[in-house]
Amino acid sequence: MQTQINCIVRLSESLRLNRPDKGIDPRPLGRDDIVAFLNRMRYLVQQGEVAAARHVTDVRHLRRMLLRMRSLGLTQPDQPLHGLPEQFMLRPEDIPDDPEDTAAGRDLPPEVMRQLCDHLDALGAGGLQARTAVELLMDTGRRANEICKLPLDCLERDGDGEPVLVYDNRKALRNGRRLPIAKATATLIIEQQQRVRARFPDTTAKDLALLPTPVANPHGTKPLTASWLGVRHRAWVVSLPDFLVPTVVEVAGERVTKMLPFDKAKIFPYAYRHTYAQRHADAGIPVDALRVLMDHRQLDTTQRYYRVSEKRQREAVERVTAMQFDRHGKRVWRQVKAVLDSEHARRAIGETRVPYGTCTEPSNVAAGGHDCPVRFRCVGCSHFRTDVSYLPDLEAYLADLLRNHERLAAFTDADDWAKGEAMPSDDEITRVRRLVKRVRDELDDLTDEDRSRSSRPSPSSAERGRASR
Repeated sequence: MQTQINCIVRLSESLRLNRPDKGIDPRPLGRDDIVAFLNRMRYLVQQGEVAAARHVTDVRHLRRMLLRMRSLGLTQPDQPLHGLPEQFMLRPEDIPDDPEDTAAGRDLPPEVMRQLCDHLDALGAGGLQARTAVELLMDTGRRANEICKLPLDCLERDGDGEPVLVYDNRKALRNGRRLPIAKATATLIIEQQQRVRARFPDTTAKDLALLPTPVANPHGTKPLTASWLGVRHRAWVVSLPDFLVPTVVEVAGERVTKMLPFDKAKIFPYAYRHTYAQRHADAGIPVDALRVLMDHRQLDTTQRYYRVSEKRQREAVERVTAMQFDRHGKRVWRQVKAVLDSEHARRAIGETRVPYGTCTEPSNVAAGGHDCPVRFRCVGCSHFRTDVSYLPDLEAYLADLLRNHERLAAFTDADDWAKGEAMPSDDEITRVRRLVKRVRDELDDLTDEDRSRSSRPSPSSAERGRASR
């Protein structure tokens, strides 16, 4: 109750500060007032006056309360909130992400994961509940609370017959989420289902928990709690021998790699979620697909969730620059392998996106593409670069130029100077046509190796499961 009162107090403070009537009259309230409240909350977090976790809690509770007030009819005539507009409402995307969802680099090294998997038997010595839960955390990357609250019938099949985990994203209030899982993970769930059914034969399946708590649970309807699992997990990790990982250290002025113990305090249930994200990112899963797998609302959250490895950065730059062309259709860097690592880094950050390609002019790059005197005429600039990924856009651009040229040539109700300024020039059409032809020819001349590098398939759902860890 105190938490709900506190969030109403926060909203009232924002209205008093930002509205001339101090928010007394509900009728003129709208979306702008909600935005002002959200901005003020972010400001208080930045100033250290409100904790990040409290920020999330207050906004989440306030959204529920406003929805509840409407469902109770408090906005109807003769009620306290009569006249409150529909726009005065918090949307799902207004709820900030938990602080735990915004720290990249918390994944566990492969050497640590390998040793943890080798010692899973020790975790299952006192019962298979904790071991099964931890294996599901490793395999699926879900939060501990989401795994602990799984119902018995959480396993389904998609249209291709592949296994799918059905769970509730309790943090974001999105239920019935579907996550493709590997067959090995599905087998793990099936075995757990069989054990639970054998242990509680008199309880209906719809009431059973997949991971019933062993404490005061005669019918198997109570699930494990995340705190119970956390205690068992911590005791298991502490009991294991040191986790040795290769670490670069400086000895006598030289950098050498030594096998040093990994900090066990960094091994906790939520770290498996970060590891899941990092594992898929390293496997080349596109960030938009990874966002769906992580069930994030915003792409920015997913991008902060993992680190792009140096190897992937180099591969990305090589793939792009190997097929880049200047305005004349000439290959920019044919011998990419001979370029130094530092030049790769400079290349990656020394350009900005423009229509139909990229720009390398320093002042325009610094301005994010908004400081160019020949804007939208990039094909006539020596700083312009393009590659095969822009070929459909270039072809569409050429078609538009030709179509507009013919339309204006047939238009008779305009002065010659007006038509001349609007008419696409013959030089521009020739330049774009030559560039399209050059890119097409180079695309046809690609070797099988180049084609495989440009269209590397994503791993199958089975390859993204427990075998990959």
